[in-house]
Amino acid sequence: MPDQPYAAHIELRGHIIDSLILPRVFEAIMADGQSNFEVEEFTIGRHKADPSYARIRIESPDKARLDGILDQLRGFGAAVLEDPPAAFVPADMDGVFPEEFYATTNLQTFIRHDGRWLPVDHPEMDCGIRLDPATNTARCIPMHWVKQGDLIAVGKQGFRVVPLERARQRELFEFMSSTVSSEKPKKLLIDGVAKEVREIKRQGGKVLVVAGPAIIHTGAGPYLSEIIAAGYVDVLFAGNALAVHDLETAMFGTSLGVSLREGINIEGGHEHHLRTVNTIRRCGSIKHAVERGLVTSGVMYECVFRGVAYVLAGSVRDDGPLPEVITDMIAAQDTMRTHIDGVRMAIMIATMLHSIATGNLLPADVKTVCVDINPATVTKLTDRGSHQALGMVTDVESFLRELRNALVT
Repeated sequence: MPDQPYAAHIELRGHIIDSLILPRVFEAIMADGQSNFEVEEFTIGRHKADPSYARIRIESPDKARLDGILDQLRGFGAAVLEDPPAAFVPADMDGVFPEEFYATTNLQTFIRHDGRWLPVDHPEMDCGIRLDPATNTARCIPMHWVKQGDLIAVGKQGFRVVPLERARQRELFEFMSSTVSSEKPKKLLIDGVAKEVREIKRQGGKVLVVAGPAIIHTGAGPYLSEIIAAGYVDVLFAGNALAVHDLETAMFGTSLGVSLREGINIEGGHEHHLRTVNTIRRCGSIKHAVERGLVTSGVMYECVFRGVAYVLAGSVRDDGPLPEVITDMIAAQDTMRTHIDGVRMAIMIATMLHSIATGNLLPADVKTVCVDINPATVTKLTDRGSHQALGMVTDVESFLRELRNALVT
């Protein structure tokens, strides 16, 4: 009598047809070559907003082959009906996940626990999942948060993710989702970004701007300042350089010693950024410098004046740095995490490293626009796992000028 095949059942729910989830599932099974599937139940949504449902039986000649397919299908959002509850083991030391820990993505994740699918809070890529039995909740945590005895998810069974789905209507983010290119109508795209920002603010969501120093060097600082003053920015992530040169402009009218009014090097201008840092350090903080009237304009002024939260994460090349700059990178990450909740859109402008760092922290459903003159910035961000990041290859000064015009009337 021939050996019986190994079998399992999966369920798919949502917009699985037009988001191409169902074809990807079929392709993954057929690519194995020795496994088969049977669609046991299939319900197609009758209207554009209606979800669809599929129940599929998968057969493989051996268990290892079947397990490999199921692992891949879980990444497409499949729920494996035969899955046991997710397994948890206590961490044996601080700052270290147990062996075989479940490595998270930035997609919304659920674990099978106590007979139900329990949502995992604060989805973030490259983390683990900690279970709190006292509150019966689970959340993503970075490795350095682990404490000995924490219950950490292990293995690959009992997990389900919700993949990104195609938008229900043609919109900016569908239009931009093609290959990164400079040959796209900029004004149309920027008007679309402005429309998204307004809608997110109308719904009570937060907008995050991740900003590089080129914004100041190119003379685009006043445009960002106006956007902040108009109430369209809730959080600013940047480094020491953005803040230093913004403050230098406010105090001396220069950026890296170059007059932003005349475009020429100012005699002794090479000292301006250091004198700026020294002045702010003497005041104790950017906030105190604003309160004392030493800084009366610029991006950082508007953040202080409007109560916009900002996180300045430092680097090894920083001068000073400014008092608020966080030089401990783990502390900087954790501080950035405290401001992620409620963010529905992130606009990343001319800063590769800060953009990648922020993208690593954001859930996949946060709309993300990356603007840079270098297309590699967007490519690297996507390669790191921020697949929701959509790119615009353009000069940052013209982008911010047009965005200001579209937002500030």
